Amino acid sequence: MKKHITIIGATSAIATSVAKRYIQENPHHHLTLISRSLPKLETLKADLSIRGGLHIDIDTQLTPKEPIDVLLIATGTIDDQDVQDCIDVNFTHIAVQLQKLIPFFEKQQHGSIAVIGSVAGDRGRQSNYVYGSAKAGLERYLEGLRHHFAPHKVHVLCIKPGFVDTPMTASFKKGLLWATPDTIAKGILKAIQKKKSTVYLPGFWKGIMFIIKNIPEAIFHKTKL
Repeated sequence: MKKHITIIGATSAIATSVAKRYIQENPHHHLTLISRSLPKLETLKADLSIRGGLHIDIDTQLTPKEPIDVLLIATGTIDDQDVQDCIDVNFTHIAVQLQKLIPFFEKQQHGSIAVIGSVAGDRGRQSNYVYGSAKAGLERYLEGLRHHFAPHKVHVLCIKPGFVDTPMTASFKKGLLWATPDTIAKGILKAIQKKKSTVYLPGFWKGIMFIIKNIPEAIFHKTKL
């Protein structure tokens, strides 16, 4: 079935993989790709067209004029040196965008809203507590939004990836726990289809974070996590 799919932050590695998978699923899907960089969007559109995509629109801002079956928000930064910017990008700007779209989805009475959060939001840790706090706030916001939309049949999904090998994490040392953007994209499409509320990607992160969340504080403070 043809879907109208809108992706904000479309030129990020995970979002690009999601777009490719949707085109692979059905070249007739209508994709609207949003990003601040028009040249990158034009390159992505050309790539998706070569892959068979037939209906691809690009823009630097979202002005919905037709139904949205799937809205994916894939914006974020892991740089927590600038506290204000980290919180703004990972939480505030996303919440503001979604608040503006509430009347649209209330009127539409259907659709899936999927937002990329992070396992970092599950517990405050010395290594990334600013980033983690923004992602924790985002998760609580999405939980409330899900409750708000329950009578309107609008699905809200919080996506919680672990370590992902992207240009944003190029300086990080990689290991066995790292996943590719395409692996995450595959999980995102599956979670949207199943209308999950929260999904850890890859799935083993659910077990890892369960352990981390339940370490007693006296022991946790002796770790370097």
